[in-house]
Order: sequence, then structure tokens, then C-alpha cells
Amino acid sequence: MAAHPDPTLGLPAELSPAAWERASRALLAKAIGELAYEGLLTPVPDQVEPGTDTGYVLVLDGGARYEFLARRGGFGGWRVHPDSLRRNGEPACDVLEFVLDAHDTLGLAGDTAGHLVRELTATLIADCRHDLARRLPVSALAELSYAELEGHMTGHPWLVPNKGRLGWSALDGLRYAPEARRAFELPWLAVSTGIAEYRGIAELPASRLYAEELDAPSRMRFTAELLSRGLDPDGYLWLPVHPWQWDEVVVPLFATELAHRRVVPLGEGPDRFLPQQSLRTLTNLTTPIRRHVKLPLSVLNTLVWRGLPTERTLAAPAVTAWVLGLRDGDPFLADECRVSLLGEVASVTVAHPYLERLPGVPYQYRELLGAIWRSPMGAELEPGERARTLASLLYVDGTGRAFVTELVARSGLTPREWLERLFGAMLPPLLHFLYRYGVVFSPHGENAIVVYDETDTPIRLAVKDFVDDVNVAAAPLPELAGMPDEVAAVLLREPPQFLCQFIQSGLFVGVFRYLADLSETQLGVSEAEFWGLVRAEILAYQDRFRATLADRFALFDLLGPDLERLCLNRNRLLLDGYRDRPERPHAAVEGRIRNPLHEPAAGAAAKVPAPGLGSRSAVSS
Repeated sequence: MAAHPDPTLGLPAELSPAAWERASRALLAKAIGELAYEGLLTPVPDQVEPGTDTGYVLVLDGGARYEFLARRGGFGGWRVHPDSLRRNGEPACDVLEFVLDAHDTLGLAGDTAGHLVRELTATLIADCRHDLARRLPVSALAELSYAELEGHMTGHPWLVPNKGRLGWSALDGLRYAPEARRAFELPWLAVSTGIAEYRGIAELPASRLYAEELDAPSRMRFTAELLSRGLDPDGYLWLPVHPWQWDEVVVPLFATELAHRRVVPLGEGPDRFLPQQSLRTLTNLTTPIRRHVKLPLSVLNTLVWRGLPTERTLAAPAVTAWVLGLRDGDPFLADECRVSLLGEVASVTVAHPYLERLPGVPYQYRELLGAIWRSPMGAELEPGERARTLASLLYVDGTGRAFVTELVARSGLTPREWLERLFGAMLPPLLHFLYRYGVVFSPHGENAIVVYDETDTPIRLAVKDFVDDVNVAAAPLPELAGMPDEVAAVLLREPPQFLCQFIQSGLFVGVFRYLADLSETQLGVSEAEFWGLVRAEILAYQDRFRATLADRFALFDLLGPDLERLCLNRNRLLLDGYRDRPERPHAAVEGRIRNPLHEPAAGAAAKVPAPGLGSRSAVSS
């Protein structure tokens, strides 16, 4: 038997009893809190002492009794304290045992429970790499580049099995996961124009894209490879492929095309790439001015298979051109907010010649091969500016200090002033796209990028992921009348109130719910004051544009008394499970939750807009 090249056989070095216990205890606390938020569990208060967190008891159908301390927050959120967890009177730290205890209470099917254990275990392995004893101090985190920072993020704060990555082996995780922080080269393929199609924005034909993304020796090498096989280079398009996807998907499923030279391997490209948190989007580490590359990965992570839908990949440049046109034609967005939109400017799409024509085929088989090139974040930055994903604010180091706390201290501002700058940078452009154009992004922690000045003060917003996460109003708004047919065919249309959910649930529930807790515990800004500042920013925008957009404020009501409760974990546990389906799943809806933005917090003062709301001088002062 040949010796394995890796003597650890893919075993992560970070696995240890202490690290596993810390990771499992934290994930257990998260599971109880998030499942209680979604109405799947019903803890009851047990012991309430003034000025302290509340004691809760959760008795499960099988008889297991969990006790813990927790804090309740805005939008009905829970923060369960990991060190307070006890099971049947003993300290609790086993999230997998919790699945055994809770599967009847949760109503889990047997197959779902089995896959859930696998996904939770994979998440725990990844979490051990983020063990508190190994985490980078926030002071050092603040010095990292945008690309390097991604490798230290700990995953989706709401979804419990947030790093399941079903389909990857242990070695795959060591090679390709963001927390591995290992750059790698990308193989390139030539694909016949009979089955591949290029799309780009008007000023970016394929020849220019390849000239900008590949050096001259690589282009010569790729051309020579085709000629050596007796193939006409003009009959092929080039695209990179993720190494895992090549081995696991392209070779097995495109074998017919490989045999007939309709797909031809060209060798590796010249640059090395680091994965972002989404796994399938890669940042060019060798040549940072080159574009980010988004590649399909047939890996089930969070709620969906991480492929690239053929229809949307084709339309990506057209959607980019349309959204950029809205921004560039609007002085408020372009000149005052200076919002950066990281456009998906080019794509190559390869449809599987058989699978995509089969009726009812699982959607993962319509997302197998293609590439999207996205404008790099670095090209959007001015001297002195630094970009970080919104998710980074939630990072907590081994001493318990949050990244947001570090940035506030570096800015020289009071915590309240810093939060006002954050909300002033983020909300006006998002609100303007919604109210003026009936367009929303999905500004969750990974897609929303905060741009800071040299003092680490938030000054403006950048947004990415248009094609997957841009939606428009299913309402007769004149601003949508001129949408190109190609764009209209792929962008989802949602009722106005559900369109609000992209901001309410994607941003407020999905990120601010956790930031509000850190604000209260580390910054000394109470949750009530935190939500009061968010409300004040919305009202300041509405005051400025009331003369022209008052009817839109009612149509897209962000300040109503309650809203539908979107549930991400409920979808996985009870609705879709792990089964294949022909369409991508959507978040489940269960009940309603109170909106903390509905009424002003006691003693909260209204925001006084600075002259030239959102202008460069206003946000930089």
C-alpha cells in the first residue's frame, strides 16, 4: 500500500479535546438561541433577578432538561450564554447529543437528522480552526487586507450548521476552505463555442477580458495547447474552474465533451487565489488589480448548492450594466453616497447538453460549469480607504473583545457617534434603491462591505452579488418600466412588503441583531438606543425625500409594528431538508415578530441631517 502524502491523513491539526469542547458548547448555545428565535423551541423563564440575564429552562420531549442564562434582544432575538448551559444538572457542551435529545421536539425526519449530524460535525471541525485560543487579536485583525480578513471570519451568525460544506472531504477543507488561508492556482479550460457562451458589459469583449486576466505567456501557452491538438483556437472560449469542481464534477459529468475535445484542459493559470467566505468567489492574490472570480462548486453549504445558475450567469453583465446605470444616473447615489457596486462584468456559461434539458432535474445539475468575473474591491478604494465586510464587525477574539469595539476605539469617536456614521454610510443608498427604484440587494454580512477612512470611521458602502441577490418590486413603478428584457427575465419580482425583508431580515435581523448585542455589552450603547439610531437614520432619509417619495415610504414600510419572521434553520430542518429539488429553496416564514424600529426608544433624539446628507465632506468630518 502506497504511503499517503500527508501523514495526518487530512486530520486538522487544530482538533483537540479542549478546542472541540469550546466549539461544541458555543454551537449548542447558538442552536438553542436560533431555534428558539424561529419558534422551534420554547424555553420558559425560570429565575429572573433584576439587572441580570434571565434564567431559562427547556424541557424536551425525550425528558432532557436544559438550563441556561440568556438575553433577549430586538426582533425577538436570543443570546444564550455558553458557559451557563446545563443538561440534567450537569455542564452541557455536546451539540450532537442535543440533536438526540431534541429530534422529537423539533420533528426531525430520520434522514434529516442523520445529515444534520454530519453537517454539524463538519461545522465543528471548521470552528476548531477558529478556536478562541488561536484567534487573531482584533488589533492585528484591523491591519489585514480585505482578502486576508476573509480567512478569519467564523461564518453565518444565524444558520446553525453554517460550515457544513457537504461534498468536501477533510483534505478538501484543508485545501480550499477560507479558514485554511491557503492560496491555490486555478486550472483553465477551453470550451467549444458550440456549448459555451460569453457575455460581457459593452466595453469588455472576450479578447480584452483575457488580455487583462491572463499574462501574455499564459495566453500563448493556452493557444499552443489547442493548436497541438489540431483545434482552432477561435472556436473556443477560455474559463477557469475550481480544482475541486474539475475533479469531482467536470471530469465525471462532462466526459462526453472531454472525449470529443469540446472541453479541453489547458493547464493552470499564472495567479494564486484566496477563497472568500462564499467558497466559490476567489480573490486574486498574485495580481490584486485583476477581477474576483466566481466559480460553481457543487457543494451544499448553508441552504443551497453553490453552483452558478446558467440563466443568471448569462445575464450577469446585463444586470450589472442596468444597476450601474441606475447608480450613475442618480447624483444622490453616485456623488453623495458614493456607493460602490462591484459589478459582475463578464461571464462564460457552459450548459450541460443533457442534464439541463431533463424536466424536473435537481437544480444543482443546471449549475455545473461557468465563470463570472467581478470588479475587485481594491479598484474602488481611494487613498486612505480600507474595505471590510460587514460580517467582520461581529468577530470576537480570544480575549472576548469584538472587532467593532476595536474599530470604535481607533476612530476616536464615541460609540454612539461611530454607530451613527456606520448607519449613515450604509442605510441611505440601500433606502434610495428601494424607495426610488423598487430595487433591493441582499445586504447580509458578506455582501455588504463597509468602506472606512484612515481613522477606521465608516464613510460609505460597497455591495456585491447582483445576479443572485438583486430583486425588484412586483409593482407598476415607472422607474422599472425601462428595464431591459434580458434583465427582467432573470430578476425575481417580489411584493413590496416582502421586498422590505431583504433589508429587514437580511440586514437588521441577520447582522444588526447581533451587532446590537455587542453594542450593549461592549460599547455601552443599549439595544434600545441602537435601534433608535437605526430608526433615526431611516427617518432622516424620509424627511429629505418626503416631497417626492412619500407614497413609497408607505408602499415599502420598514417601520411597521411587526413583520413576518423569516426562518433559515426551519427551512433546513423541516421543509427542504437535504433532498434534491428542481428549484433553489427560499427561507421559510413562520409567525410574526415585533419590529423595534416601530416606535422611538424612550429618550431617543431624532437624527439631525448634516448639510449634504451622505456627501463626502459630511461623512468624512
